[in-house]
Amino acid sequence: MKELVQSAGVPTARHGTFTDVEPACAMLDTLPPPFVVKTDGLAAGKGVLVTESLAEARNAVGDYLSGAAFGDAGRRLVIEEGLVGPELSVLAVCDGTDAVLLRRAELGSLFSLARAYFMVDMEVPSGYVQFLRAIMPNKPRSELYIMLGLGKQGKTMFFRDFIYHLHHSEDKFIMAPGIRGLVMLVFTLPSYPYVFKIIKDVFGASKNMDRATVKRKFKMVKQVDRVGRMADTLEFSNVLFPLNRFDDEVLQELQTLAPSCFEIDGEQLIIKHLYIERRMEPLNIHLDRMERSNNIDGLEHAIKEYGSAIREMAQANIFPGDMLWKNFGVTRFGRVVFYDYDEIEYMTDCSFRRIPPAPDFETEMSGEIWYAVGKNDVFPEEFSTFLLASPVLRKVFHKHHADLLSPKFWQDSQQKIRDGHVEDFFPYPQELRFCNTPLVTD
Repeated sequence: MKELVQSAGVPTARHGTFTDVEPACAMLDTLPPPFVVKTDGLAAGKGVLVTESLAEARNAVGDYLSGAAFGDAGRRLVIEEGLVGPELSVLAVCDGTDAVLLRRAELGSLFSLARAYFMVDMEVPSGYVQFLRAIMPNKPRSELYIMLGLGKQGKTMFFRDFIYHLHHSEDKFIMAPGIRGLVMLVFTLPSYPYVFKIIKDVFGASKNMDRATVKRKFKMVKQVDRVGRMADTLEFSNVLFPLNRFDDEVLQELQTLAPSCFEIDGEQLIIKHLYIERRMEPLNIHLDRMERSNNIDGLEHAIKEYGSAIREMAQANIFPGDMLWKNFGVTRFGRVVFYDYDEIEYMTDCSFRRIPPAPDFETEMSGEIWYAVGKNDVFPEEFSTFLLASPVLRKVFHKHHADLLSPKFWQDSQQKIRDGHVEDFFPYPQELRFCNTPLVTD
């Protein structure tokens, strides 16, 4: 192992491998204490001596090499310079050239439901989940089962946990914070970290779609690589809730906007179809909070994350459609994730265009468009008008993501997709990869 580390240029303690007593003791004489003497063979974990005494180290060399201490396992030994300080052992599965050491937060992102499922072939799935829980104790078992490709088991465990929580809590379901959606009715239980989404019977006037289209878009999200930027959903039918746990406002919204989606049976409210997602802070609320508290660093991080989310979805062949702040959320790890899917399209189905110049000044100032617009036509130049009304937000966005406001980025991304290019999306900072970490040599 020492020879392997040395050949790879990895800094390590001075050392030597010996089969004779005299050169081994000669090396000991050149080293400061503590002295380390190791068998090169297997010795049941007992073949290492660390001592401050040079005499004891010399005696160990003789005992090891003579076979008196560990038999043949000790007839070849390693003398090593003693190093004092914390020690960390890393066992990593890698591709032969790279590995990564992750903190718990990065592990949570790696096994996030905003990414594609792993689809692992397992003889005993519970063993895998138990191991993952040991390194991610705050990650629900249900999410781990789902991430490993066992959706039915995950959903069953999720609902068991949900019923248990209802039996051990008293708060009521309320409307989710944020701007109300035009397609989905969203409520939450403050003590439970999820939101519940129902497709309304009545859509906003600007939404030209039906219930089947919305369901198809949600299914589409489950079938693509979500690249850490799109929230996964758990889909349920005929779900029973205790009626007395609903706030009056939620009941009124259900009766007004989704009367066909639920029924009341005694003390139970039955929702015929719904989606469940991890709760996040809506990005518009987050940005407002950052601005009001004058947290410029927090605001810049959120805007940078927002642009990165759009960019990465585009590179994965997903155009979010409605890119308003309210359709994105901020996770507990500070990542920005998209969660409103009724207008998403494949990038390759869109036409990204530049707005043609007006034929004259009067036409330009008339307020009416002077060019034809197709169903999937997108004009990136317009994004700034709808998204960047605040001068502070506009300045930060232009600093990091000005290219998203031009058709060129989108057209180039389309061409890469059509050429078969597959982008890599990492759930952790690239500087954490061992291949990007400079070796410490002093």
